[in-house]
Amino acid sequence: MSAIIIDGSMVHYEALGRGRPIVFLHGWVGSWRYWINSMQVASTSFRAYAIDLFGFGDTTRDPLRYTLERQADLINRFLEEMGIGKVALVGHGLGALVGFSYIKQWPKTVDRMMAINCPFEYDSVNTRMINPNMGDLVEWLAGRAPEAVSALADASKADPQAVSASMAGLQGNNFFSGVRDLGVPCLFVYGPNDPAVTMPTQERLDAFPSHMHQISLEGTGHFPMVDNPTQFNRLMTDFLALDSGVSPRELQMKEEWKRRVR
Repeated sequence: MSAIIIDGSMVHYEALGRGRPIVFLHGWVGSWRYWINSMQVASTSFRAYAIDLFGFGDTTRDPLRYTLERQADLINRFLEEMGIGKVALVGHGLGALVGFSYIKQWPKTVDRMMAINCPFEYDSVNTRMINPNMGDLVEWLAGRAPEAVSALADASKADPQAVSASMAGLQGNNFFSGVRDLGVPCLFVYGPNDPAVTMPTQERLDAFPSHMHQISLEGTGHFPMVDNPTQFNRLMTDFLALDSGVSPRELQMKEEWKRRVR
């Protein structure tokens, strides 16, 4: 286990590979652990990091640090302490919200971002997420498949207050308007069978600027990286392989993704 101390608090992370840096940010259920497969794939070309946010996994529990802004500051301090420059972010659910909160404050340090099952507004999140029981969330969102049980083994470590704090932050912020004009290439990925987060409306998609794009991974739910890791990792590597600054809409040129574009 790897860890650093940030402002007196232990922050757990894991790292694989060599190359340009990419940081994986987990969602409301689980920890860094369900990124293992994606980290292994990314590590062939990147230095892949996965962090446990405050209140999750083996990172310190501290309710004063559960806001989206404080979680984003954790990312900033981690990158500073590790000497990491411009970075690619892959965030899921909560991790995507934290990633966008980070981009709003430090946009020039992010080369691109992949946001998985990211809610655009408070009303697009199922009310079961507001005051959660972590055990119930795991079964509801991932079922009892052996691969899901293993990937989410750290779910019981999560502080429900950390989940609730992020919901309050989502309710009080308009993330789309805050990041759409910053020019950071963003690929939004959704599992159509996700019971927790509703996909954006067509009206919302039509309002995307040219550097933003959405792809739906058919047959997946809240955890596309667990439901279909081969498909998810292929999309991730295709996105990361784009030249810096290139819009993710260029992925439409590949026939295999045209069928999945909404």
